[in-house]
Amino acid sequence: MTPFEQQLTAVRACQICAQFLEPRPMLQLAPSAQILIAGQAPGKKVHSSGILFDDASGERLRDWLGVTATTFYDPTQFAILPMGFCYPGSGKSGDLAPRPECAQTWRAPLLADLAQLKLTLIIGRYALAYHLPQAPQSITAAVKAWRTNGPKVMVLPHPSPRNNPWLKQNPWFANEVLPELRQRVAALISVKT
Repeated sequence: MTPFEQQLTAVRACQICAQFLEPRPMLQLAPSAQILIAGQAPGKKVHSSGILFDDASGERLRDWLGVTATTFYDPTQFAILPMGFCYPGSGKSGDLAPRPECAQTWRAPLLADLAQLKLTLIIGRYALAYHLPQAPQSITAAVKAWRTNGPKVMVLPHPSPRNNPWLKQNPWFANEVLPELRQRVAALISVKT
């Protein structure tokens, strides 16, 4: 077993948050992945299925990226590394924040294994604070800064249906950002037969 495989096995067996939630660590990555999706934490449906983005958010995200489910779930192409690997539970207005232990314990060593990354897609304010601490705190402002963040980073609104009002109020996202996003993704993925 390679050191990467050993680390991945350790992450998948992680129980660091067992006193706070039901651990079921979920992530997807391989050292050859060129695109990183840095999200928040799995939701309740994903926790049940065990498949990242196995919900309406995932359908929308794959549409935004212009990729099939087969390509999206290929760890050699897409690394999916949430800020929290387990479903954090629900609060008054949606899911609770990701538990901080995951990022503190696992994020830096896992990112170090992703030496081939060429594009990081940041979804949500916790991922934004980690990956672009100098960025505006507002997701809207950070998404609007797509031209100034450089070719290796794009901030996206959460693809949840709960964000439909935001998408309706910000048509520039579909008109300007999504074509650029699809172009950047298409330049990096390879279609496997």
